[in-house]
Amino acid sequence: MQKSILHLDLDTFFVSCERLMDSKLNNRPVLIGGTSDRGVVAACSYEARQYGIHSAMPMRMARQLCPHATVIRGNSGVYSKFSDAVTEIIKDRSPLFEKSSIDEFYVDVSGMDRYVKQTYMWAQELRDEIIRETHLPISFGLSTSKTVSKVGTGEAKPNNYMRIEDGYEKPFLAPLSVKKIPMVGNQTYRLLRSMGVERVKTVQEMPVELMERVLGKNGNVIWKKAQGIDNSPVVAYHERKSLSMERTFDKDTTDVYKLRAIVMGMAENLAFQLRHGNKLTACVTVKVRYSDFQTHSKQKRIPYTSLDHTLIEVVKDLFDKVYDRRVLVRLVGVRFSHLIGGSYQIRLFEDSFKLIKLYQAMDKVRDRYGQQAVARAIGMSSKTIARPNPFNGQPAVLNG
Repeated sequence: MQKSILHLDLDTFFVSCERLMDSKLNNRPVLIGGTSDRGVVAACSYEARQYGIHSAMPMRMARQLCPHATVIRGNSGVYSKFSDAVTEIIKDRSPLFEKSSIDEFYVDVSGMDRYVKQTYMWAQELRDEIIRETHLPISFGLSTSKTVSKVGTGEAKPNNYMRIEDGYEKPFLAPLSVKKIPMVGNQTYRLLRSMGVERVKTVQEMPVELMERVLGKNGNVIWKKAQGIDNSPVVAYHERKSLSMERTFDKDTTDVYKLRAIVMGMAENLAFQLRHGNKLTACVTVKVRYSDFQTHSKQKRIPYTSLDHTLIEVVKDLFDKVYDRRVLVRLVGVRFSHLIGGSYQIRLFEDSFKLIKLYQAMDKVRDRYGQQAVARAIGMSSKTIARPNPFNGQPAVLNG
């Protein structure tokens, strides 16, 4: 059976949400992110993009490029509610869908022609329903693979749709900039341009061995994507409710420094797992079980985040409040709940550009050399290592 993959992407999602709440923002350049000069642009309207502004740009630079733009800090809780509303509509109508981010979805519609008059028409009706129910602009691409559908959505934007017929994937991709291929970031793009490769057509005509020689394994993947070859499946969407770690001691302890170091190390570890799984948390819980098996816990609601320095401070504060008996402790644990899909972008509203860059660099090192390659001294002293990856299996439970 021929695969048929639908890709849906909410247009300038954060900006669209803000405009629904304040119509005065319509047709005006809007910047969402950190409002101070140290902040970063999390999202911007199409009107702002005309001035060369893009996401992850320092807010100070964006203001210089467009001084009359309206700057909004953003509200991740509101955006999450709008995203949930769209998710519910897609869930009710779709046989199999994947939510890849807060504003992006894939739907496997293979074989649906047996049950509906035409898959393309069904996709249009789904889009119409989302717009009618949420008033959010949304675009889609429909093709035989995730890659081609995603590129198609990008070409259809804003607030439009496109279908790429089976057999026309390569001609569709050929005239586009090589930067349009998913996985081609700024660094890869600069490398390819230095080789004289600017269009997808050039990659299509190159031997795959040459791409592998230049880019390693990624070269093979990018070459296949340029040919319109992508067999990656739509992964069924299941909302994860929480992420947690616990540590049970072989010998009960009252060493406050050790206990505090362990829970802070857990917070750092889980924060990395959040970012690795493209998740954010809005609720932190710290648990203490004493030697008499009495268990006490405290939790706190916070703005959505996945950043160590914020979560560690919350965990430290909660531990100091919950550990009030000063008797032997058998177990400590940390849990992050109220999870939503998202990354650094949704929390750029208050965080500086340099800080985000630091986290990105640290996570790259961890991905390459292991999670403990970079860690805070307090976390290393606790020897808190997450295994297995909580996003691939069960929440990690550590027995020390």
